[in-house]
Amino acid sequence: MSHPVYHNLIGGAWVPAASGKTFLNLNPADSADVIGAFPSSDAEDVNRAVAAAKKAFITWRLVPAPKRAEILVRAGNLLVQNKEKYARAMTREMGKVLAETRGDVQEAIDEAFYVAGEGRRLFGVTTPSELQNKFAMSMRMPLGVVGLITPWNFPMAIPSWKLFPALVAGNTCVIKPAEDTPLSTYNLMQTLIEAGLPPGVVNIVSGFGPHAGAPLVEHRDVRAISFTGSSEVGSLVGQRAAASFKPVSLEMGGKNAMIVLDDANLDLALDGALWGAFGTTGQRCTATSRILLQKGIAAEFTEKLVARARKLKVGNGLDAGIEVGPQVNRQQIETSQKYVEIALAEGAKLLTGGRALTEGPYAHGNFFEPTVFGSVSPAMRIAREEVFGPVVSLIEFDTFEQAIEIANSIDYGLSTALYTKNVNRAFAAIRDLEAGITYINAPTIGAEVHLPFGGVKQTGNGHREGLSAIDFFTTWKAVYVDYSDKLQRAQIDNQ
Repeated sequence: MSHPVYHNLIGGAWVPAASGKTFLNLNPADSADVIGAFPSSDAEDVNRAVAAAKKAFITWRLVPAPKRAEILVRAGNLLVQNKEKYARAMTREMGKVLAETRGDVQEAIDEAFYVAGEGRRLFGVTTPSELQNKFAMSMRMPLGVVGLITPWNFPMAIPSWKLFPALVAGNTCVIKPAEDTPLSTYNLMQTLIEAGLPPGVVNIVSGFGPHAGAPLVEHRDVRAISFTGSSEVGSLVGQRAAASFKPVSLEMGGKNAMIVLDDANLDLALDGALWGAFGTTGQRCTATSRILLQKGIAAEFTEKLVARARKLKVGNGLDAGIEVGPQVNRQQIETSQKYVEIALAEGAKLLTGGRALTEGPYAHGNFFEPTVFGSVSPAMRIAREEVFGPVVSLIEFDTFEQAIEIANSIDYGLSTALYTKNVNRAFAAIRDLEAGITYINAPTIGAEVHLPFGGVKQTGNGHREGLSAIDFFTTWKAVYVDYSDKLQRAQIDNQ
């Protein structure tokens, strides 16, 4: 049976990989459903894409920022029109349920309209000079060609987080989408083309990290890299980029804790726990992977959580009533299974789930049961290492202070949550939790595009998506205009 064949986008033309190699994009809910064949690119393709972006930068940087922003407005409106079509395509290629892929497209819509407003807000500052008849100001300048490496779990939202701020700031881009989900990035790019983006301003090179991602990171004409993915790969990206003094924005892993105090609204906390742990099948860097329970409510909460987790409907995300879709590929299933075995070996108690689903309607997909572990101690690997699957650990504690200590005891620091009715403890948690995001009476997932997104420790290197993305994609220039008609030597003549 034939399937669609897609090409790279280089300089406004859709072209195959120079090698002619391709790979298949398969539906994780049904491996017989082939989304399409995509180019398996290498350094030669990256070189061509970067050259096209470098050429396009000559004219794109001169387009007034408000005019660049108008393209994003048109793109946002087109995404609204195509939301259902793109959401269904996304569920086919990465598995999460249709309600969530609609949300993914909606996030790209929100980002388009939000960043478009920044086209009239690329503010610099003016400031008094210390000398007479001299004017001083600062202004933002684009970097040039930027490389974007994006993950598979939010295959339209996260590319929009990177592309839209980079574009409105006047940069040109080469994007390498995750090999599991290239179609959603292609759909986003088709939208930008239809909205009027000039050829070469954005170029797509699909393929695998070692062959396409690494040459992009190391390319001498790429001025910055924005990467979202695992901490292991992010570390390599940072090291390779550092060799050429390239700025890098890294958004990486998480092991996110949700704390439930004795005074919490337990029904609300249960709703948040189920959504945070099993939304996107646990395949979010912000997923709730640790639930810290104060001992007064631990038994009741655990019983109710396990009962509700067992009732979650697992299946193809396009089917009505499905609450948990497949994992994105077989490797993710193997990782979930590996951590189940590790947890059991460490003495954790398997309360529900713990196995891949392989029979009947699950035979041709990558499905894993929603899994809950009890009797987990903070020192166990299941409580410290990122699983990136539908696996959550329950940890009991005595005092609020102990909960904060446990939450902070890991190498990651992305998202945290606290359920309580005590406003004092809420504000103490906001102050003391070591994370880039803290939610009060809400789960660890649910970020909005206009707030900074990112984390601390091994989650990131200090840069943020959202509010401060413009900061990463621009550089500052100081400007002095001396209209004194004589040489003025700053501090020398100002003693």
